[in-house]
Amino acid sequence: MPGPGMTSIAGYNPYAQMGSAYARAATQPSLLDTLNADKSGNALDANSATNLTLSDAAKARLAAEANTPDFATVTGDARTALDKLYAAARVTGPIGADGKMTVDLSSLDRRALFAVSTNNGGKFTPDEQSAASGELNNRFNAALAPAAAATSMTKNYTVVYKAALDYLDGASGEEKATATWAAQRSAVAKGFEAARQDPDKAPSGISGDPVASYLTKYPVGSAPTTATQTFADVATGARAVLDAQAAAAAASGKELVFDPARRTGQLVDFSSIDNRSLSAITLNQDQKFSDLEIYAAKKELNARTRASVLSALKQSQQSGDPRQLSLGILQSYSSMSDEERQASGWTASFRDNVLQSYKATNNILSILKGS
Repeated sequence: MPGPGMTSIAGYNPYAQMGSAYARAATQPSLLDTLNADKSGNALDANSATNLTLSDAAKARLAAEANTPDFATVTGDARTALDKLYAAARVTGPIGADGKMTVDLSSLDRRALFAVSTNNGGKFTPDEQSAASGELNNRFNAALAPAAAATSMTKNYTVVYKAALDYLDGASGEEKATATWAAQRSAVAKGFEAARQDPDKAPSGISGDPVASYLTKYPVGSAPTTATQTFADVATGARAVLDAQAAAAAASGKELVFDPARRTGQLVDFSSIDNRSLSAITLNQDQKFSDLEIYAAKKELNARTRASVLSALKQSQQSGDPRQLSLGILQSYSSMSDEERQASGWTASFRDNVLQSYKATNNILSILKGS
């Protein structure tokens, strides 16, 4: 099974012996602790000459930190979650005699998977560590796939390296404390800087570069999908979610409604339903959904699609690089399943038009730069 990093070495887990060390590191005082430290003078004094003013973003970050469980709690919760998964699947471990996964670890967040992969607290078996490492590797692949696909179309390597940087920077403090993370972050940063200097040339000669390894393995940008559900199964799952919401509404004496303008009833909540499931409702291939459900799901899917385009536009405006809009749309297109594209009306012709727009803009910028 692949390790928790982005290069896979069979049977090797560079984090496995270090989990407890990360737990100790996680107990260091936070900025919030410092700000709230004892009021006798060890913290900020309200009467001191210097006052600290925090931005709204900083306050939000501190609030999130205050609500973040410590690593020991995350580890214990991960142990409990695994045991529940085994009980539900009537298995005793994550890997069967045939070497295949017996449970789906997608419900565990990245920090929990890191705790399992490093055997933090000595609570996890080798098979569990291997399975968690494999899931972490899958998530790295999933994070890179849309950007790598866009890179394969545009030959702009800054896109895929930026995606890798974003993924690495999203790691927990425990993961960032490892030498493995530091080495990968350094390699990717070097690759990103090289790509910025020459976007059309793939960075090379960088030791331990996980992006280069990914692109060598998947030259067209797409790693194999880890999805195990058929589209029919996705539709069945979406039907179950809506039925559960309808039952909960009925238990409260209300009707589940799909129009925000309705003054009575309990409005449907799509927040826990992913885009592929929304596509299953919208396309209604198995005739499982009502016209109201289809309309509401389509509206929600359109809103999410529009948000992704607006995000790309914002990135383009903030960076001053008009190509970012086309690049963002190409990444969104590449991240969609075939069903999502069909439900959203994003055809191959639309993709080709966006790609052509990128190339035209790139040519204009090259002329302006005199290159």
